[in-house]
Amino acid sequence: MDLTLASAADPVLAGFDDIIDVRAPAEYAEDHLPGAINLPVLSDAERARVGTIYKQVSPFDARKLGAALVAANAARHLQGPLADRGGAWQPLVYCWRGGQRSGSFGTILSQIGWRVARVQGGYKAWRSLVVDRVQNGPIAAPVIVLDGNTGSAKTAILQRLAQRGHQVIDLEGLANHRGSLFGGHPEGQPSQKMFEGRLAVALERLDPARPLLVEAESSRIGQITVPKAMWQAICAAPRLQMQVPVAARAAFTASTYRDMVDDPARVAAILDLMAPLHPAERVEGWRQALALGRWQQLSEGLLRDHYDPRYDKHRSRHDDGRGQIVALDDLSDLDAATGLVEAGLARMTAGGSSRTADAGPARRAVADL
Repeated sequence: MDLTLASAADPVLAGFDDIIDVRAPAEYAEDHLPGAINLPVLSDAERARVGTIYKQVSPFDARKLGAALVAANAARHLQGPLADRGGAWQPLVYCWRGGQRSGSFGTILSQIGWRVARVQGGYKAWRSLVVDRVQNGPIAAPVIVLDGNTGSAKTAILQRLAQRGHQVIDLEGLANHRGSLFGGHPEGQPSQKMFEGRLAVALERLDPARPLLVEAESSRIGQITVPKAMWQAICAAPRLQMQVPVAARAAFTASTYRDMVDDPARVAAILDLMAPLHPAERVEGWRQALALGRWQQLSEGLLRDHYDPRYDKHRSRHDDGRGQIVALDDLSDLDAATGLVEAGLARMTAGGSSRTADAGPARRAVADL
């Protein structure tokens, strides 16, 4: 049975016990359908070998070799990962275009007696649905951007808002990156295609009746480009801006970027990349702070002289004054900060219209923008 998908997160996908990607491991690693497992019928080397024979010898010889390799690999899967599957098991199988690889493996599974479905058009068809969703949109829910200069704990607060039941898409989480030169994680980022697939699924699961909260981003998160539909929505959305003193942001940054603190050589390499953008004496001051382990000082200097001017320039292009301001004196209590942001969101959706108000010396309240 061939299955035609209507969307990247088509509910029909949940009706199968396993989604099996039979493509080569390198293809699967770059991107795959959500939840799919990889049972390749050709390894990377075998796929390259068959392709070479197809071009240099003949399609017949390539298919003959391919059939033998598929049969051998299918036997391994049946005796290994699929050995415990019972008679009621229902798999969904796909390859690149829904052709010979998934057809061959599906036929073997069907002959055993399993009810097998195959994705019509394979991964390529699913990928076209993803591209249409993330590039052309629309974003179904009204978007609100959580804004604030680097170190304002936007991601941490966004995650707490999600835990409190707000509708959130964590773009940095999907991209596995914190959005700055220092924001990479040791395990690296997903491919652009995999990021877009994750985003497409998240977009299709939105409740259009509820606001969608996202973090203010540039058009790139590390090596990942924010797709057109999402980027346009971020640029056009009202903003809830967090205003936090640079010292408080520096303290928060120094405490949360522990992986950078544990790897001074990595920090030094990034400072070298930044050096051409700043006066030599400023960069030397950063390097001295690094050498002495003065992380608070280094963080404050980077925020004040590198990140804040760039963030302010970006904001001037996109903030149209329709949002709210949340002014915090520190970030020592993120739950309290999240509560103030939550109050600001309530005021935004209620249509508040004034700009600032003071709620006490330690922490100022949300104010209308």
